[in-house]
Amino acid sequence: MSDQSTYQRLAPSRGQKFTQRTLPFIILAAILLAIPMTGPSRTFYTIAHQMGINVVFALSYNMILGKGGLLSFGHAVYFGLGGYLAVHAMGWIEDEVGIWGSIPVFFLPVVGFVGGALAGALIGWPSTRKAGTTFAMISLGVAELIFAAAFMFDSFFGGEQGISGDRMNGIELFGLSMGPIAEVYWFIAFWMFVGILGMWAFTRTPLGKLSEATRDNAQRVQFIGYNPQRVRYMVFIFAGGFAGLAGGMAAVNYEIFTPDALSLIPSGLVLIMAYVGGITYFVGPIFGAILLTYMQSMLSDFTEAWLLYLGVLFIAIVMYAPRGIAGIVFGFIDGIRGSESGIYIKHWALNLLGILLMLIGLIILVEVSVRWSNGYGDIYEPFGMHLSHTNPLTWFLFLVASVAGIALSLFVKKQKEATA
Repeated sequence: MSDQSTYQRLAPSRGQKFTQRTLPFIILAAILLAIPMTGPSRTFYTIAHQMGINVVFALSYNMILGKGGLLSFGHAVYFGLGGYLAVHAMGWIEDEVGIWGSIPVFFLPVVGFVGGALAGALIGWPSTRKAGTTFAMISLGVAELIFAAAFMFDSFFGGEQGISGDRMNGIELFGLSMGPIAEVYWFIAFWMFVGILGMWAFTRTPLGKLSEATRDNAQRVQFIGYNPQRVRYMVFIFAGGFAGLAGGMAAVNYEIFTPDALSLIPSGLVLIMAYVGGITYFVGPIFGAILLTYMQSMLSDFTEAWLLYLGVLFIAIVMYAPRGIAGIVFGFIDGIRGSESGIYIKHWALNLLGILLMLIGLIILVEVSVRWSNGYGDIYEPFGMHLSHTNPLTWFLFLVASVAGIALSLFVKKQKEATA
């Protein structure tokens, strides 16, 4: 048998290619088209816009982390610089400066992409010469440097108040005035789809494959004739560009950019999005961006301790589910397709019950403690129960839920080891 026929057998079939590569984008497009037909509320639109921006931002970060193996603490720099440039371009469109008067606001994410890519080209040239811990420390220093500069150069950054614009100027495209929030949805949906498609296509290019190879073994990449530093540099530029694309989307959505967009907070948030979602999967950062945006927007309305829950989630994912949410989802799918699907579903259900019991115990402890610490006299009252720090029922429920959850998880672990 020839080598060519062997490779043809190993290659995915036409049906597998359609299922794995084309069908997900068809489903995504169908979902984006169907959402406005359900008559969503203004709150839903607001959260959906934030999710769309964060999805592109998180995927751009994973280009250098999950695919390139570069841990960065300053990825918000490229998001922010791209957004700032887009806001300035929005003002140029309003004032009809030069050719800007003939450019629709709809295309401002392209301006953000250019701004982020240029920033990546300038900053990446020295920083990508190193990898590992050295690169991480350089990215942290660059982030602090740019954030400090934002308060010094008011002409570009606008100081603490930032730069604002008006998206309802310039030429209307596709009949969108960019005023009503329902029209902005189509803008966000379009550029999110373009961003996802563009970054997925990048992973299929030779440069995308070389990026993964450099992540796994830079010496072997150099041995076959490629420069690992140049590979990292090129990927860094594209990652900065797509981060700038997300910044351009944010500029149009919020019509303002402040130095906070350049700070370590969004850089840390995008890192958590990628890790929680799963950096080894392309869709992982999408899951993470959707979940964390929802927690940031909705969970914060129910509890002031939502950041604590986010921290616990991040630690739990890193320690016990390093492949993230995507790894859990695809692992479950593979498990139910296996020969012992019944046993797998049983173990999975028991493990899920154990996690829920431990979560109940954690929620009781945190919410009671927060209310007692604040000293305002508020009492945690889930389902009509009066759970104060002096009520024995509070600590009884906490201990029972926590101990039962831990015991059940340990039982499942022993059952898996016995059947392995």
